[in-house]
Amino acid sequence: MTLSARWESRLRRLRGANPYVVDTALAAFILVLACAQYILPDEGKDGGGLTVWGFLLAAGTAVPLVWRRRAPEACSYVVSFCTPVMAIYHDPPPEVTYGGLVVLYTVAALTPPWHRRFMLSGWLGVSTVTLFALDADTLEYAFTLLSYVTAYAFGTLGRVQRAYTAAVEDRARRLERQRANEVAQAAARERARIAGDMHDILAHAVSLMVVQAEAGPVVVRSDPARAEAAFDAIADTGRDAMAQLRRILGVLKQEQRGDLRTPQPTIAALPDLVAQVGAAGLRVSFTTEGAPRPVPPDTEVAAYRVVQEALTNTLKHARADSARVVIDWAGAAGELVITVTDDGRGPDGVGSDGVGSDGAGADGAGADGAERPGGHGLIGLRERAAACGGTAEAGPAPGGGFRVVAHLPTAPVEVTA
Repeated sequence: MTLSARWESRLRRLRGANPYVVDTALAAFILVLACAQYILPDEGKDGGGLTVWGFLLAAGTAVPLVWRRRAPEACSYVVSFCTPVMAIYHDPPPEVTYGGLVVLYTVAALTPPWHRRFMLSGWLGVSTVTLFALDADTLEYAFTLLSYVTAYAFGTLGRVQRAYTAAVEDRARRLERQRANEVAQAAARERARIAGDMHDILAHAVSLMVVQAEAGPVVVRSDPARAEAAFDAIADTGRDAMAQLRRILGVLKQEQRGDLRTPQPTIAALPDLVAQVGAAGLRVSFTTEGAPRPVPPDTEVAAYRVVQEALTNTLKHARADSARVVIDWAGAAGELVITVTDDGRGPDGVGSDGVGSDGAGADGAGADGAERPGGHGLIGLRERAAACGGTAEAGPAPGGGFRVVAHLPTAPVEVTA
């Protein structure tokens, strides 16, 4: 361990010690030094020894230092009174006013600005008058006044250092709280995303399974092969839903490595989704316009979920025979435009007031005006698009039926809350 490291270690132990113990030891040391100036005077000066009053005055400059950190102002007043009285009472006067130096350091480090200025000016002024009364020479003037200013300067440095350290620690605590809040918000957003994905998967799978299950008993006697295909479609849909749920729930396993997680569905998986819906009895056409190009991952997931949610709503509510999915890569301003239309209950099922035959409005609200839970239905569809910086609209199609149009960015954008 180097010398500087040893001193640093000792200073840390000293700062961590009981303040009363440290200040009591300091007061005792100052008292010894103050008395020694009279017991052992300098050569060439006739010291008269230490008297009772001299000892009491010396104690007045040292003993109050025990409470210098608890009551710095009261301590400074007592020491400031006893020091000049002791200097005038004793002959010769003390060479160094040790108690005064400690008081000025304490005042500069711990007291309010007005008290610091008052004490410094008072000590400089009273010391000047006292030295003049004792007929001191120029060297004594310079030494005494400079020692007071130096002690005050060291106290000021200590105060500034403590203030800086406190500011750094406070900033570190605030940054730690901010990081904790950001982690909590990120976790909340991830939970909301997972909840939305689980809703989309389950709603889509259950809708397909219900349609197939309803069709199965109707054809089980007249067309056994078709009934068998319906039950196979139910099994395939269930297995696919379980696989997707496993992928999503795997994100929640902290011990699982991130590079082992299966990626989220993308635009490339849309033909399989359309085929799956087609197996449920709904005729779905899939068209791509323009040249595909790379898009951000959140846009990939949003595009898949928008189509999935739109087709699920068609199966559940529209009573449609066919649907059409169009992926337009040549949208304005470099947007990816997704359009899903069906021939179901459009103008009749969703009137001009936006209320469908099942009591649900085009904005995801019930016929009584009560909004469905966030993240469900068409509200969830709009949230999906907004999450990646896009927009989505849903409503009656011009020629009948229902239409969902989503505009998604093909380049990363800054999404503001």
